[in-house]
Amino acid sequence: ILAYSIVKEAFEIIEERTKKNPIQVLVDALVNAGPREEVVRLKYGGIAVPRAVDTSSLRRLDIALRNIAEGARIASFKSKKTIAECLAEEIISAANNDNRSYAISKKEEVERVAKSAR
Repeated sequence: ILAYSIVKEAFEIIEERTKKNPIQVLVDALVNAGPREEVVRLKYGGIAVPRAVDTSSLRRLDIALRNIAEGARIASFKSKKTIAECLAEEIISAANNDNRSYAISKKEEVERVAKSAR
């Protein structure tokens, strides 16, 4: 029930700031925050070799949700802002593809590592 009220309050803040449907802003944030490629470790002759692989759509969604929630938690820790305000900011910045968003920066980092492992 606490999580529901936090998300509801965050959606109200998003609607107030962006004047858009908060569900659409969340969908845009999830699309932008999901990594398209990631790295797995394969063993070739006893040697672990990093290998870039495409990420499935469900895993992209899970990672995006996890990173958005983690970014909001990190931003609200030892801060005067409420968790709902931090969640709203994280979703808005992820929807705008802003690098200040924790979720977007994590996605960029994962894709950069995958690019080097090709």
